[in-house]
Amino acid sequence: MNDQQLLQELEALLEALGIRVRHETLEGFAGGMCTVNGRCCMFLDATAQPSDSARLCARELRKKIDLETLYLRPEVRRYLEETESAGVAAQ
Repeated sequence: MNDQQLLQELEALLEALGIRVRHETLEGFAGGMCTVNGRCCMFLDATAQPSDSARLCARELRKKIDLETLYLRPEVRRYLEETESAGVAAQ
């Protein structure tokens, strides 16, 4: 699975959780999760590389879901677990 496909899977997962995903030109700001008019939204920089946006989505998803209780495609689960391990190691 390439970076673009992985990003699409992560975005679909966010949408399935009721989080609206928006691609906007953010002028260097990577993006993030916020609430707009009472609805949770994920903003991603439209000019960012898919790999960078995927990492940002993964970080926010790990805050919202329990990987043990949700079915995920194996590639997506592996990516979320790998990015979580990398995040813990970097702290």
